Amino acid sequence: MTRQVALCAALAQEMRVTRGLVEELAATLVADERFVMDYLDQLQAFDLIVQHVDESATLLDRVATGQDLDSAVDDVRLAVVQQRLRLALG
Repeated sequence: MTRQVALCAALAQEMRVTRGLVEELAATLVADERFVMDYLDQLQAFDLIVQHVDESATLLDRVATGQDLDSAVDDVRLAVVQQRLRLALG
């Protein structure tokens, strides 16, 4: 395993840890019914953050396993993320 591959895999795992922390925080916040009623729209941002982190981690896993960059980006399920990544690749 090259250092780049190892780094991609490790970074993907770190992103999954981050996702878990965000999910735990969201679960704590939604346990307070009053808070949920006051901030329902803002709480939906947690789900979007989790989706972004998950897609990014999955992309890094694809790259780490040798999938070519273009097809790895094509497999990203969030259209806005996929579009930004395509722009980054040129």
